Amino acid sequence: MFASDAITSPQNPRIKNLLRLQQKSAERRSQGLTIIEGLRELTIARANGVAVPTVFVCAELAGPAHEAELQALFAGSDTERVSVSKAVFGKVAYREGSDGVLALARPPHHTLESLVLPPNPLLLVLEAVEKPGNLGAILRTADAARATAVIVCDPRTDLFNPNAIRSSIGCSFTVPTVATSRPELLAWCAARGIRTYAAALTERAVPYTTCDFRGPTALVMGTEADGLTPELMQACDQTIIIPMQGYIDSLNVSTATAILTFEAVRQRM
Repeated sequence: MFASDAITSPQNPRIKNLLRLQQKSAERRSQGLTIIEGLRELTIARANGVAVPTVFVCAELAGPAHEAELQALFAGSDTERVSVSKAVFGKVAYREGSDGVLALARPPHHTLESLVLPPNPLLLVLEAVEKPGNLGAILRTADAARATAVIVCDPRTDLFNPNAIRSSIGCSFTVPTVATSRPELLAWCAARGIRTYAAALTERAVPYTTCDFRGPTALVMGTEADGLTPELMQACDQTIIIPMQGYIDSLNVSTATAILTFEAVRQRM
């Protein structure tokens, strides 16, 4: 790690670029970068081979302990360390109680074809996910369950949106995440004998506890607002439900995904 001059003005071009990267997915795609805030998330990213060109550090917030951890984390690397004032860091930090560490990172790129599948893969499929918080929560579930991958059909949010990374507590980098289209997903699953289970309230739906998730499995989830598209729902091998006993007939998508995922994990033990 090598040090650059300290930044004390929020008008500095590098600070303005950080704000553009935070706010615009097109900018992140163009530069091939995303933002990781927090030493814990950054440590997880590094442990999973994520390249980090630059780390911005507010020494007043980070403190000596975090400074020492950063030095160890990037020892011998060519990562640039940029010191920023507390006032400047307050402009770019996107969460309360920040620990004074924010980094530019090059997110990994996975495709369906690049995924290395075990004999009985467990895949979490999300259609048109649009809330970074939901994506992040599902990535935490995928990490906890050691799911093979998270596949997003026609995403409406950047898979490495800084808020998704924050919500995932760094699990954006521990689970392979793929963006694809519905036709590509269905053809890929069919070619590999992966059975698809659509979570949806339909006449042909069966309780999830009656299904056998021990073989190659893809759990397919829709958005909270609209659910799955009819095209994807009808194309899946089986429609499943989580039986409800109260007044409501649906759960938050991240909660529903966790329930289904850990039933699959239980069956595989």
